[in-house]
Amino acid sequence: MPDWSYHPLKKLLLNKLHAKTSREFLHKSMSTIASTPGGRSVIGFLGHMNPPRELQQNIYRTKFSSPVGLSGHIDPNMSGLNAFQELGFGFLEIGPIVLYGPSDKKEPKWEKGKLLFSNQQEKVPLKLVIKKLTRLNIRIPIIAKIDAQVTRNEWEIIVQHLTPYVDAFIGTPKQIHSYITNNRSQCLDRSFYMSFSPDELDNNNIQLIDLTQHSCIGGVVINAPRQTDGSYWYEATHAKELLTKTIKRVKALFPELIVITSGGVETPEDAFSLVRAGADLFMLTDGYVKAGPGLPKRIHERLLYEEIQPINNQNWYWSFLFGLSILIGGIIALYFAFTSIILPYDEAFIGLTKADILQVNPLILAFMSHDRMALAGTMISGGIIYIQLARHGIKYGMHWAKITFHSAAIIGFLGIFLFIGFGYFDWLHGLFWLVLLPIYYFSFREGKKIIDFPASSHGKNDRTWKLGLYGQLMFIILGFSIIVGGIVISIIGVTNVFITTDVSFLCMSPQMIDTLSNNLIPVIAHDRAGFGSALVSVGLLVLMLSLWGFRKGEHWIWNTLAIGALPAFIAGVGTHFYIGYTTFIHLLPVYFLIILYFTGLVLSYPFLRKK
Repeated sequence: MPDWSYHPLKKLLLNKLHAKTSREFLHKSMSTIASTPGGRSVIGFLGHMNPPRELQQNIYRTKFSSPVGLSGHIDPNMSGLNAFQELGFGFLEIGPIVLYGPSDKKEPKWEKGKLLFSNQQEKVPLKLVIKKLTRLNIRIPIIAKIDAQVTRNEWEIIVQHLTPYVDAFIGTPKQIHSYITNNRSQCLDRSFYMSFSPDELDNNNIQLIDLTQHSCIGGVVINAPRQTDGSYWYEATHAKELLTKTIKRVKALFPELIVITSGGVETPEDAFSLVRAGADLFMLTDGYVKAGPGLPKRIHERLLYEEIQPINNQNWYWSFLFGLSILIGGIIALYFAFTSIILPYDEAFIGLTKADILQVNPLILAFMSHDRMALAGTMISGGIIYIQLARHGIKYGMHWAKITFHSAAIIGFLGIFLFIGFGYFDWLHGLFWLVLLPIYYFSFREGKKIIDFPASSHGKNDRTWKLGLYGQLMFIILGFSIIVGGIVISIIGVTNVFITTDVSFLCMSPQMIDTLSNNLIPVIAHDRAGFGSALVSVGLLVLMLSLWGFRKGEHWIWNTLAIGALPAFIAGVGTHFYIGYTTFIHLLPVYFLIILYFTGLVLSYPFLRKK
């Protein structure tokens, strides 16, 4: 569930439910999607959230693809474990784990915009943990937190049973010290992390010097300071600042010690502050619930912003030429749609000249003109978007821009097979694709080495960002709607060809048109199918551009959507008024798309256009 869907749903529904009810609904829904065939690909397509390779690190023989982890507080029942590894996390904490299920526990709750956790924390029995871990295909590290109240014997049983399934353990200093003292020869299989609060370190209750004496100790987990509210607790207001000071003090004394934090992160800037202070890994808690599932990805982009080297421009000229060719092809098609409408080879196939058709029913040529104008406008829009992706995405090595560019281009090429749905092959279209093929081949080759991830300096969860999410949602719906419309028009083009309002406008039934020439409807069908396939291609461009390109200050994204959509809308609406085909129900889908377009532009303007 990306942020652009999470926040509208959270505002309308989730905040009105019990915290546990909304949590389980989200986690089980995401986990169900991840478990179905193709579900992981769907999550990846919507979020594009894989961590960049620059953030990978190895700690004690364990590979962490990202320093961002998720605290066990967020998913104590492990309902969403299968989905979280698809959302960009580098590791997951589970627990606190007990040997047997607890007799009583209180659910978390929302109160005055805060997520309150019960002092009687939800705990996970060992049996459930083993059941989950054996059934799921977990591909990222798992760190098991053992409950502070378990006995020494229970601790040893839990560690013994979980060692094959987890990569590290978290416990209290007393628990870990007792275990490694009695199991010094066995504790080398997994690392152990001692859990502290900043107050415990400040009061010198635990001497950190002891940590360096045991090779089994992996490091420390510093928990965000808490404030109590009756039988509940929540993170302190200045948790991040206190964590930062504690990390600096620990790192100053023990530079090589691995430091993991839990909590204190609600924005990408918070995460960057902890990393800059010396945190090696950090776990998200209630900040993840407030910010949304896109927080790991945004943190990656903020951290990557500090890591990036001067950009070496990639080859992008063939991709630019491909977009330019489609743009020019659309302009040429628009010219013919306004002038001759049908070309000599069309007349030869139909068996009627333009004058003959005009004499019988001039509305037939007007109808054909409106399909060809709409196709031309769509091609021009597609060409503009391809050019912008080449200039601002592929040029700078953006992997998401390459995927967007080539996915839409391949779908566009495959659309040529729809042209012959009724037995008519447009030689001009065929020649156009033959010219494009070598250009696209070189464009595809120059994009093979493009693997970079985007970076962003934006680190706040401000109002501008939230407005941008709603604008992003509008454009995502727009792109998806265009794809659906293109599929419907393509199907109509290769089946019935006409809809009811078409017949009303022409004042002729398909049977009557067929009596004029058996080849007239195939020509019209080829126009419709071609227009439909072009819509699918452009819809993919808009959808993927909106899914993956929205970042603070990316003004070229706003410009591309604003300028790129205009030719298609102007041609789509203008041609209907030009020929007098203004039936409201026929144009209603286009009006809906225009509303989405303008609403998206207004809402996303502060986020994308302002620096």
